[in-house]
Parts: sequence; C-alpha cells; structure tokens
Amino acid sequence: MASPDNPQLGLEPIIDQPLVAEPFSGDTPPQRINLSGENPPWTGWDVLQIAVLTLVSVFVFLLATAYVAKRVLYPRMSFGDVAQIPLVTVVAQGLAYFLAFAFMVAVVRREGHGAQNFWTAMRWNPPVRWKEFLGAGILLSLALQGFAHLLPMPTELPIDKFFQTPAEAWVLSIFGMTFAPLLEELFFRGFLYPVLARRVGVVFSVFLTAVAFGLIHAPQLGRAWGPVLIVFLVGLALTICRAITRSVASGVLIHVAYNGTISVLLFIGSDGFRHLERLNQ
Repeated sequence: MASPDNPQLGLEPIIDQPLVAEPFSGDTPPQRINLSGENPPWTGWDVLQIAVLTLVSVFVFLLATAYVAKRVLYPRMSFGDVAQIPLVTVVAQGLAYFLAFAFMVAVVRREGHGAQNFWTAMRWNPPVRWKEFLGAGILLSLALQGFAHLLPMPTELPIDKFFQTPAEAWVLSIFGMTFAPLLEELFFRGFLYPVLARRVGVVFSVFLTAVAFGLIHAPQLGRAWGPVLIVFLVGLALTICRAITRSVASGVLIHVAYNGTISVLLFIGSDGFRHLERLNQ
C-alpha cells in the first residue's frame, strides 16, 4: 500500500465480502465489519453536501457569468442566449469547481484533518510508474472509441455546441484535460467511492460510482444510451483502478489521457480545429 513516506504503489489484494456481524451476547448489538479497506473521515452526508453545493453553484455562477458577459461583451443579445454561449458555460463551471474544491478541503479539515493532510486523507498516492497510467488512458480511449462505432450514436449531441468555433474547441479541450478530470476524480473516486465501499463493499461501490459518473454526464450527451454507456464504462475503469491501486492520482492520469486522446483525435480530424464542420460528417 502506498503511504506518504513511500509513494511506490503495489497491487494490494482487495477482500470483497458482505459486511458481517461479530458474535455478541446480551443486549450488545452486532458490530458491522468493514472489509473494504476504506475508512474515510467523511460521511455520506458530507458527500451529498459537496454534490449539492456543486450543482447549485454551477447554476448560480452561470447566472452571474451570463449577466457580466451580457453587460460587457454581448449587450444586444438576450440573457438566455448569452447563458447558452459555450465559453460562458465553461467559465461558470470552472468557478463552481473551484468552489467545490475549497469545500472539499474544508470538509476534510472539519472532520479532524489539517488542510496540509488533504491529499493524504484523499489517498492521492501518486504512482511512480505514472507513464503507464497515461498509456492506459490512451488505450482505454481508443478502445472505447472503437466500441462506440458499434453502438447507435446520435448525429448531434448537446456537447457538440462547444465545438462551433476554434476558441470554444480549445477552451473545452484544455478544461477537459486539466480541471475537469481533477475535480471529477476527487469527488467520485476520492470522496464518493470510499464511503460506498465502507458501507456496501468493493464490487457494489465500484458499480454504483460508475453509474453516478455516467448519470452526471448524461445531460451533455442528450441522455442517449449509447454515449452514456461509454461514459459508464470509463467510470467503471477509473473506479476499478482506484480500488486496486488505492490511488486517486492514478485515476486522474488515466482520465487526463482519456480526454486528451479524444481532443487530439478531434484536433487532427478538424485540421487543428480550423474545420470543425468535418466533425459532423
């Protein structure tokens, strides 16, 4: 197991059995035994608070960002149209993610850990062989892109509106390779997974975390089952990696490489984002 003093990751065996009860006598209630190896200082309520704060802050920051953009950049456009501009959406989401990260740190501190131990409590545990995880992310992306061709995929998705201009394509690509994978891994594999694993075991928690990961991306995929299935499989792979390596950083590397591979393919296919109309052909 990786530790702050020894970042070398090994593949630890994971025991996945139902929670069982210890023998007891008299009026002493049975004690549930945690066999997952996960025991985070936060609770499910803390995870719920982070999720609610993130969703609400995305909405609030979208309103605020759209208001500023309308006053400064788009005075002749309606407020509703400004709020749908991809760059406005990305800025609002980035601000919301920053606030969510600050709240994550506050939760860890509130539960008895100093801010300096946030990454330790999160089981960040950066792997020594980090290039292997980047390679795994590239292979995962290529494999699932190939699998996607076997599924019924809509010709247009809500996320396509972020690739109307080169500037939008660049911003979304950079955001998708930096802040987005970091915050998503901190929430899903850092906060959510260990709470579920402690409660229901590794197998169910891996599945439930992947389902939540797929559902949160469903709106931008038009809730079409083909694209959502691909994202679910991505979440499944990332959560399995987290369960085996006990490292959130490993998942971030895979996630960055996965998103980066898609961006590179789009970059090549559109001649450097100069001919984005080719992406829909």
